[in-house]
Amino acid sequence: MPEIMIFKEVIDENSVPFTVLNDSNNGQYVNGKWVPNVPKEEMKTGVILPLSNDDLKYIESGTYTVKEKKLLTTESIENGTKIRYKGDEYTLQAFKDYTEYTDVHIYLMKWREKGSVLP
Repeated sequence: MPEIMIFKEVIDENSVPFTVLNDSNNGQYVNGKWVPNVPKEEMKTGVILPLSNDDLKYIESGTYTVKEKKLLTTESIENGTKIRYKGDEYTLQAFKDYTEYTDVHIYLMKWREKGSVLP
């Protein structure tokens, strides 16, 4: 098995902040009325890049738009997590798993249209 390549220093040097929106459930009933939860926000950092032509070319299913991005981070983040970056909201999806070889986690930031309701 190859030795794990450590990129933490490079990732940290080139990271930008983004906000993780933690809303484990969408709300609750209070006195018979539905009250949506206000998501808790947590700041994290990572390298955010546009998708390359190769990424767009070798898509496995569905389609990507120019609004989708890649997130490289040394922290593991759960798939389906909602994040905000530069005023836009995204949902994280697994992209490429190289954690067997490196300390970097790579995610697809799937763009969410404002006002869209996603599970």
